[in-house]
Amino acid sequence: MSQFPILYWPRKTTGDTTYQLARKVINSATGEMPEVISSDIDFPSIFENNPDAVVYYPVFCESTGWWGELLGGGAVVTDKMIISPECQLMVIKAERDGAHHGSHQLFAAEIYPASGFFKKMNSSIATVADMLATDAGTILALFSGKNQNQFINVLESTGNSYLGCIGRY
Repeated sequence: MSQFPILYWPRKTTGDTTYQLARKVINSATGEMPEVISSDIDFPSIFENNPDAVVYYPVFCESTGWWGELLGGGAVVTDKMIISPECQLMVIKAERDGAHHGSHQLFAAEIYPASGFFKKMNSSIATVADMLATDAGTILALFSGKNQNQFINVLESTGNSYLGCIGRY
């Protein structure tokens, strides 16, 4: 099956060695240079227009909330590629084409900042990958874990909400 690689790059590209390296890594992995998108990315539209598309989405050290647009967007993380200590590329495909084989799953949840949750959640269940505070006083969080049922049980037993799995790698 032919891939249609797309690199989402929201930063300036001129003179950016990380951008150049990302393009080379994608070319090595797919045999094709990626199309580059620098404006807002619309996952449903991309996958509707290019069902075989694979989007490479950079996550930089200071990136927060990058995963929010994947919730309900019909797209899932299927792999990640380390580009540099400051940047990794999340490999994103249409949900229907997303391979369901990786052992690390990315879970999104809305949690209340209470110690009960953090006392019950331990690293053998899931670790926090990103957190964002909301105006409502809750936290939207991304976790990496291996057992979805265990994760949901801890969430529900502490009065928190599971938002979904945005992929696995």
